[in-house]
Amino acid sequence: MTADTMWADVERHVVRYGASFTPRIIESASGSYVHDSDGGTLLDFTSGQMSAVLGHSHPDIVRAVSQSVASLDHLFSGMLSRPVVDLAKRLSATLPDPLTKTLLLTTGAESNEAALKMAKLYTGKYEVVSFDRSWHGMTSGAAAATFSAGRHGYGPTMPGSLTLPTPNAYRSPFCRPDGSYDWEAELAYGFALVDQQSTGSLAACLVEPILSSGGIIDLPPGYLARLKEMCAERGMLLILDEAQTGLGRTGQMYAFERDGVTPDLLTLSKTLGAGLPVAAVVTSAEIEQVCRDRGFLFFTTHVSDPLAATVALTVLDVIERDGLVERSAKLGAQLTERLLGLRDTYEVVGDVRGRGLLQGIELVQDKESKTPADALGQAVTAACLDRGLHLNIVQLPGMGGIFRIAPPLTATEDELHAGIDILTDALKAVLAARS
Repeated sequence: MTADTMWADVERHVVRYGASFTPRIIESASGSYVHDSDGGTLLDFTSGQMSAVLGHSHPDIVRAVSQSVASLDHLFSGMLSRPVVDLAKRLSATLPDPLTKTLLLTTGAESNEAALKMAKLYTGKYEVVSFDRSWHGMTSGAAAATFSAGRHGYGPTMPGSLTLPTPNAYRSPFCRPDGSYDWEAELAYGFALVDQQSTGSLAACLVEPILSSGGIIDLPPGYLARLKEMCAERGMLLILDEAQTGLGRTGQMYAFERDGVTPDLLTLSKTLGAGLPVAAVVTSAEIEQVCRDRGFLFFTTHVSDPLAATVALTVLDVIERDGLVERSAKLGAQLTERLLGLRDTYEVVGDVRGRGLLQGIELVQDKESKTPADALGQAVTAACLDRGLHLNIVQLPGMGGIFRIAPPLTATEDELHAGIDILTDALKAVLAARS
């Protein structure tokens, strides 16, 4: 099939489900690179869909999948296998008490859906609070808690979907007299609005420690602890969605560790499968028991699949064996230094934020006005692609183009710096062409 024939077939037969497709036909992927049909190589700074923490085609994952498919990959959902139980035990060992009980699933939306159902069943309430720049998935409950995109044209969402203002220090109107960001006032204001809108049935607050699709918004230190307190005051459960931040991505095993806060329910996906469809909900024995007593039902085709468990166990093995959490922290420090250098050099680089190997830069017209620079972001994205670097840019109303930078935890220092060199060259070239 020629490239022209393939793109013609795409036009005829493939449903378009979001942004335009990257204009490359990808044939294979290995390590930190994807390879296209023209023999080109792209340095992958998105880790697939922010998932491939071990890079592409990692030999341990290939071996684990091959062996599992050949022996034990899928069962009736009422059956259990040793890998599933082993994974639940291993995850518990990586987490603080009382997070000891695991439900093994396949996608991030599915894990959030299950966590929301558990929270509603446990509390006997139905209202869910999430950030106004959130992204938690495309299924009904997860989509109702997603506010960054995809809400128009589909009719009513789940009732009881309420929002808090996203704590974006770069653009928040909440400032102290000295000009510093006042997240405490913003959070209090947000919950005052929630309380006014609530019917008295607040069940859960579902948030990411770092909003990724929301523009790499890192919750300020202290925010998560105060958020949990405010949830507890209202009898709400705190659900943390660590789809992108879990398993070493931020330089810690879990992003919430920085804040010393333990959620009531933790959802994992993307990174848990290192690019393959694996997800989980982890909660306490007490919450699980109450939900069980009240008839909790989440009986899906692929719940507790041994293949998913085998993959996740392998991911945990490699992360521990190769010291990838520490590696992420080390490479993340170098990435921060390079990105801050771009901010200090270019008037259009307004902000740098994130942690470890999940960071971003926000492009603006100029630092003083902070006017969004959407067209500039698109041009730099294209220039990076032409030079062999795949980056993802988030463009939301009222915000500039925000590059999400998330190379695999297995990336080398040379690959990390090569990617930033390409980004720098692309930015310089686009700005020169506009001057």
